[in-house]
Amino acid sequence: MRRDRSSRVPLRRSLLGRLLGVSALVAACSVAATAWLAVQTTSGAIRQEQGQNLAADARIYDTLLGYAARHPTWDGVDATVRELAEQSGRRVALTTQSRQPLADSATAATPPALPPEASAVVDPLSVDTVLAARSTEGQGTAADRIDPRAVGPFLLPAAERSALRRTADRQAVCLNRVGIAADVVVGPSGRPRVQMVGNDPERAAGTRCDPSDLDSPTRTEEKALTALNDLADACLKRQGRGEVRLNQDLSWGGGVAVPVPGPARPTPLPGDAREAAPAPAVEPPREFTGEDDRAIASCVGTARSEQLSSYVASPALLFIGDEGGTTVPGFDLSPANTAKIAGAAALVLALTVGASVLAGARLVRPLHALTGAAQRMRDGQEHASVPVSGDDEIGRLAAAFNDMSAHRARLEEQRKAMVSDVAHELRTPLSNIRGWLEAAQDGLADPDPAFVSSLLEEAVQLQHIIDDLQDLAAADAGVLRLHPEPVRVGELLSQVAAAHQARAETAGVTLTVEAGAVAILPADPVRLRQAVGNLVSNAVRHTPAGGRVTLRAYGEEAGRLSEGAGEVVIEVADTGTGIPAGDLRHVFDRFWRAEKSRSRRTGGSGLGLAIVRKLAEAHGGSVSATSTEGEGSAFTLRLPASGPDGMTTAS
Repeated sequence: MRRDRSSRVPLRRSLLGRLLGVSALVAACSVAATAWLAVQTTSGAIRQEQGQNLAADARIYDTLLGYAARHPTWDGVDATVRELAEQSGRRVALTTQSRQPLADSATAATPPALPPEASAVVDPLSVDTVLAARSTEGQGTAADRIDPRAVGPFLLPAAERSALRRTADRQAVCLNRVGIAADVVVGPSGRPRVQMVGNDPERAAGTRCDPSDLDSPTRTEEKALTALNDLADACLKRQGRGEVRLNQDLSWGGGVAVPVPGPARPTPLPGDAREAAPAPAVEPPREFTGEDDRAIASCVGTARSEQLSSYVASPALLFIGDEGGTTVPGFDLSPANTAKIAGAAALVLALTVGASVLAGARLVRPLHALTGAAQRMRDGQEHASVPVSGDDEIGRLAAAFNDMSAHRARLEEQRKAMVSDVAHELRTPLSNIRGWLEAAQDGLADPDPAFVSSLLEEAVQLQHIIDDLQDLAAADAGVLRLHPEPVRVGELLSQVAAAHQARAETAGVTLTVEAGAVAILPADPVRLRQAVGNLVSNAVRHTPAGGRVTLRAYGEEAGRLSEGAGEVVIEVADTGTGIPAGDLRHVFDRFWRAEKSRSRRTGGSGLGLAIVRKLAEAHGGSVSATSTEGEGSAFTLRLPASGPDGMTTAS
């Protein structure tokens, strides 16, 4: 099947795609250049101002968050708010969630109205992770939204704090003596810990100053941890889950043995003179699934919020702004920056013009080639073609133009050859008729019956050629009309054989029909007889005396055709001289004869087989020829059993 060159080209290879690509590239370059210069000229001032504002906002939020974490109410926060406002140069206002004022740094007698949206919500039990500089010290973790400074009942009293500090100082001194740099860091709850340089606790494992002595909870911590554990267990019980044992760092599981329920005693402080109680019995550690861990984590978070709620201030709305209502000061571009932007705009304009010129030149070049080729065709030059540079719309246009030019050249050659052949074929009978008539006019020929019969034969031959040309012209124009009707193929072949029987007997050729039981074929009987008759006439003409011409008909599978399926094959075979292999492909060409030296009477006009091909194609079929030189030829018509217009007729 011939490829349809009008089919759509993929967008990535099409002219539209390339135009869009160039436009997008130019736009991207212009936007990028403009944006880069704008950023370079303005980012310094904006970054400085925004950096200061963000740092000040984060500091204000963190300070007030720490205040709320260490105080159960907001009483006394006014001094902190005024101090923060003086340090940042901003207005700081704090209200309840119902917008009741708690503290405001505005100095005007009637403070400006607060904006509709708060800058942040100060809630130590639900920290804004964007503003807050989170810490993982104390009881908090990296994913914990409770402020680590909200320690509540975990806040150590002075006695426990002093005892732990003395132990931590001794261990730090011990580590420094063995060459391990260490220092004491105090958490929000007052619990000290030894921090080693490099943060590698394994380095102290082989020494006598192991800081793990500080890991045991104090009486205060154990009491708070027990209360927290009870709250978490109550939450888990409401969900139908078992109890869990929390460690000092609020973890659970992980191979930690779970004590058997019983009276618990606090771990004595270092140096405590009281006798240590026997260690409680333990049971093997429990295994937790992922669902268990999620449920425990949720309950622990809920328990912590419930435990700390009475130790921290209630959530408050924080408003941060300027006294005048603006947040970022304006600025003017300098002449140098203005010149940079103007230069960038000119550069982008130059790039745009250059890219447009290049793209336009690439697009116009093949169009100029097409215009020149069309003008050469107009001037009569043969087969003007243009180079095909791609597979886009213009490339396909060039390919279609080349096909059209080549087809036009072929048609022109066929037209010239046809005019020459028609003139030659018509000249012979017309010359004969003219010669006989002039001879009769001059008294050289007697107009007897033989004379009239000769003129009539020439006129009939002339009419036959004209009729053949008319049929071919109608077939070429697509106006060859068919009148399909049910045709019995065997009867049609018998009719054709009877019509050519006399000529075959005169030539000494035996004419036989082998139709068998072939289905009824929907076809135009007149045109089909014409096609088969041309094949039989051609076979008789090229078969010497004593030869045989056979007409056969069968289905595509030997035997009778099934209803509405397959093809009907009509074959005309002879035992004549055959056709050379080099000439076999030309037998259906117009005005072509195998032996150019043969006369018109013996060789025919050369239109019969061309008409057979056109009639076969009009019926939706085809015709082919096979031949063995010296043994004979076979011409095969293949016609669809459904007929030329889709009509199917049962036998």
